[in-house]
Amino acid sequence: MPKERLVAFTDAILAIIMTILVLELEKPSALSWSAFWDLRMNFFAYTVSFFWLGAMWVNLHQSWHDVEKITNKQVWQSLFLLFFASFFPYATSIVATNFESSVAQGFYGLIVLLVSFANVWMYNSLAHISSSPKAKLFAIGHNRAMVYDIAVKIIGLAVSLTIYPPAMMYSVVLAAFFVVGPMSARFTI
Repeated sequence: MPKERLVAFTDAILAIIMTILVLELEKPSALSWSAFWDLRMNFFAYTVSFFWLGAMWVNLHQSWHDVEKITNKQVWQSLFLLFFASFFPYATSIVATNFESSVAQGFYGLIVLLVSFANVWMYNSLAHISSSPKAKLFAIGHNRAMVYDIAVKIIGLAVSLTIYPPAMMYSVVLAAFFVVGPMSARFTI
């Protein structure tokens, strides 16, 4: 089957998820700068989630670039990925209003890790069906980056659940800027 319908479907679902993120932002109790400042963790959680989903979208497009035909396996992989990603507005809302809670950060971390594992599964599959050496190199390079990315997130989750709850959110930022971003840039198609 041609990839265009699945790519369009994935784009649409991710756009909806990212739109819902902003709708979930808490409104200030009063129209004052101090009331907005009180919501700084809400804005931080929104920003991390938005750009994390955006980076996922960019990497998905790079990995789909040289794929011509897909199988039902890739359709189901995409559905699993989108299912886990659809929890982002909910998890972000919870962590935004309970930033110092290890349960909230743990739930957010669980969603992040499930999406990360679904990404690895999909990239491996796309590397096998692509005929382009560049696409295979991208998938291999991205999966190498994902090993470090997932390790950083698991450490962040462990620290969140034991001694410092915000560690999960900060580990996502750390992984995005210092692990996945730089390593993926080396393997850009």
